[in-house]
Amino acid sequence: MKADVIIAGGGQAGATVAITLRQLGYAGSVLILDAGAEPTYERPPLSKEYMAGQRSFERCLIRPQGFWAEQRISLLHSARAVAVDAAARQITLADGRTLGFSKLVWAAGGIPRRLLCPGANLGGVFTLHDKLDADAIIARLPRVQRAVVIGGGYIGLEVAAALVKQGQQVTVLEAQDRVLARVAGEDLSRFIEAEHRAHGVDLRLGAQVAEILGTNGEATGVRLADGSTILADLVIVGIGIVPQAEPLLAAGAAGGNGVEVDEFCETNLPGIYAAGDCARHRNHYADNAWVRLESVQNATDQAITVAHAIAGQPKPYTALPWFWSNQYDLRLQSAGLSIGHDETVIRGDMTQRSFSILYLRQGQVIALDCVNCTKDFVPGKALVASGARFSPILLQDETQPLKALLPA
Repeated sequence: MKADVIIAGGGQAGATVAITLRQLGYAGSVLILDAGAEPTYERPPLSKEYMAGQRSFERCLIRPQGFWAEQRISLLHSARAVAVDAAARQITLADGRTLGFSKLVWAAGGIPRRLLCPGANLGGVFTLHDKLDADAIIARLPRVQRAVVIGGGYIGLEVAAALVKQGQQVTVLEAQDRVLARVAGEDLSRFIEAEHRAHGVDLRLGAQVAEILGTNGEATGVRLADGSTILADLVIVGIGIVPQAEPLLAAGAAGGNGVEVDEFCETNLPGIYAAGDCARHRNHYADNAWVRLESVQNATDQAITVAHAIAGQPKPYTALPWFWSNQYDLRLQSAGLSIGHDETVIRGDMTQRSFSILYLRQGQVIALDCVNCTKDFVPGKALVASGARFSPILLQDETQPLKALLPA
């Protein structure tokens, strides 16, 4: 079997490549290899509305099931790629089948990073990566009184909020000295910490997990490096992902912590592209440093870039990174990359739970976080994209709308 375009991965990036190819008028055959058995769906709701019982799986689908056949996009489920032969233009699946391609798009994403401590494989210890994980957690909840969430990033905090809404006693363990340390400044971290504690979460910082305790094969608690023990009927691990790019790297693609791509999301192997969580690229908003972004926005925009390249309408990837998170009644929207900022400006009153934090480097706005402050988000994104410099006093003045500061 051969397809003009094979897309390894049926998540946001892979689905968007296929959809965009058809929107651009691409007439060749398109095949998506999806390691899962479910229809292609959005994963962000799993730790938010789906976990909280506020959104059905059907509302998580990227497109209705009939869409793919209508668009002449073939889907092969439970199909995991394990090897690539770049010269022969072939990809091998876990079941031994070999498929030919003219163009290959690697959109395999990543898998959750696992705990390495004793007890990590006990029953009742979960990661949250796909629908199967979410369904297994949801099925266990009626028997759960105490939950421990390991990891204070977006996934861990969103899961904690969803569990609190359902009446669980929740403890969050973060190894670093603040939550969201990898993606946010200290002001936002401390605000988010206070919010979770106000909702009853036992949030512990600098908490090193030594062991998952258990009885009869089931988790009963977590022992920390300081010797303290936390009782738990459920343990959810959210400590990041490991990008899945080994078959492509073994085939000769450049990379490490993902596969490296150029401005058109093409690897150093001609005609082989990568997009989404597994792709590393030089990002203008990170001083042209190599970065690997884990977000729906990045997966979507890189996928669109790949589709344009394959369709013969190349457009470089120049998208401004942006993210979002829902926790309790908080809507967090972030844009840009705050790495290397030397000053922060807070617009609004944090005690009123509606404010924005702008991150500056030598007077240039390089990123912003908006909490329940949607009016600042769109013009704030434009300020970041403009590269303009501003006085911190001017940025802090709420009577001066950010929109009015945009360069003419």
